[in-house]
Amino acid sequence: MSGDHGDDDGDEGRVTSPMQEFSMGQVTTGFVVLLVGLAVAYGVPVLV
Repeated sequence: MSGDHGDDDGDEGRVTSPMQEFSMGQVTTGFVVLLVGLAVAYGVPVLV
C-alpha cells in the first residue's frame, strides 16, 4: 500500500523532541514553572 509520504526512506530531516538539545536556561525556566505550580496547587489550599 503506497502512502502520501513520498519514497524517501531516511529520516534525516525529522527531529523529535527527545532528540533536541536544550539549554540550562530552559531547564531553569521549567524548574521555576514547576515550583510556581506546586506552590499554587498545594500552598494556596493550605493557607485558605
